[in-house]
Parts: sequence; C-alpha cells; structure tokens
Amino acid sequence: MFKDLNGTAFKFIGPSDGPVVVMIHGLGLNQDCWQWTSPTLAQKYRVLTYDLYGHGLTISPPSNPSLSLFSKQLVEMLDYCNIQTATILGFSLGGMIARRFAQDFPKKTDALIILHSPHRRTLEAQRAILKRVAQARHEGPQSTVEAALDRWFTDQFRQDNPQMMDTVRGWVTANDITTYHKAYQVLADGIDEIVAPSPPISCPTLVITGTEDHGNGPEMSQAIASEITGSRLVILPRLRHMALAEDPKAINRPLTNFLSELITTK
Repeated sequence: MFKDLNGTAFKFIGPSDGPVVVMIHGLGLNQDCWQWTSPTLAQKYRVLTYDLYGHGLTISPPSNPSLSLFSKQLVEMLDYCNIQTATILGFSLGGMIARRFAQDFPKKTDALIILHSPHRRTLEAQRAILKRVAQARHEGPQSTVEAALDRWFTDQFRQDNPQMMDTVRGWVTANDITTYHKAYQVLADGIDEIVAPSPPISCPTLVITGTEDHGNGPEMSQAIASEITGSRLVILPRLRHMALAEDPKAINRPLTNFLSELITTK
C-alpha cells in the first residue's frame, strides 16, 4: 500500500506495462471491495485501486465532499503515479465519480465502466435516500448498514454467507460519523452534475446493473447508457447492488470482454 502526497492510499497489481484500469469503490466501502474483481483483470491489466477521501486508509476530505473534489483526488493521484490515461471503472458512488472525471478530464479517460450507479431518482426514492443521509448524520453508519445489506445482496445469499456480511458490515461501520454522511450527501445530491453532460461523454463505455438492484436498477442504467453514444448496457438477472461480490463471474465476464475489445480496436 502506498500514499500519494495528498494522503490517498492506493495500490497496484498486474503487469507494470499493461493498460491501466482504475477502480473506484462505492460509498462506505474501500478498495478491498475489488478483491473479487481485480485479480481477474490483473492477468492482463495494470489495476490501480484506492480509497476515496474519508474511506479506508485515506485521509478525511480536505474540504466539503463533492463529485468535483473526488474527481480532483483521482487526477492528482494519477499525476503522482505518472499515468497519462486510463480506463476508469466505478461502482455506485464510484460510477458517479467516474462520469464526473470523464467530463473534467476527457483526454485522460480511455474508457468508462459504470457499475450499479444511479441516474436521476423519482421523488419517492430521493426522499428515501435523504432520510438515510439524515439518519447517518445523527446516528452514524451503523444505523443504515443493515438495511443496506438487504438492498445489496439477495436474501438467500445473505443467509448463506454470514462471514461476507460481517466483512461488508465492518467496512461500512468503520467509517467516521463526522465524514460518512457528507459523502452520503454526494451520492444523494450529486446526480445533477452528471445527468445529460454538455459536451456529452464520448469515450467507449460499458454500463452494468442487476435486475434486483432497486436503487440503481435497469431503468437508471438505460438512462445512463442513452446519454453516451455507442455505450454498451448489460443487465444481470437476479442480482442486486453488490453483484461484484455475490457473483463475481457475472461481473468479470463482461468486464474482460469489453476491455479485450478496447485493446483489439486500438
């Protein structure tokens, strides 16, 4: 594990001369959530994972969190590592950051992969997430984690995998009460920054979600894909938000196919 000059914890795996794939985790998690994905990609690619501000081993955010701040964090880390361009892969909040980065730094973005990430919500869904933000602000991440596990994993998988539930629960509850709700607010309110971007995102893009990811489901992913010309959409049957942990092969297969095609067409 390394840290850049601004306190971002990161690590590389995979061949040092391979194309770079940067992986951005979701709210309340850390770079360990890629343990089911990065080893597969690292067979051919130089995989860079890191912890967002206020998560894992990275310092607290230097100012009020926003998609722009997280985008700036990423570009500063890439510059520190002397990486000129990369494929940016983001999960949930990380998918929002990836889109913001592609808008801010299009010349540094080879391609985008957006996993289980939101588009504009219904009024009811927006009220629900703002209620969770308020709950996290007053009571901390432990107050929202059990409901999150219900949304993130299918019922049978939760029952059959208590150790994984403990692992993910531990990641979320390790977040500091003073900063967690601020990042949660970005997940709730940041969507307007990245809906219908002008100019539009034009790089090769893959968008994935699950049929049972009710907070970031097929309609949202279809809306994201519709705003990026030529993007590819994959809907995974019978999977919820954390498909990357519940069924890694279902995620890794379209990822590796997409990345292989990028190399072939270059």
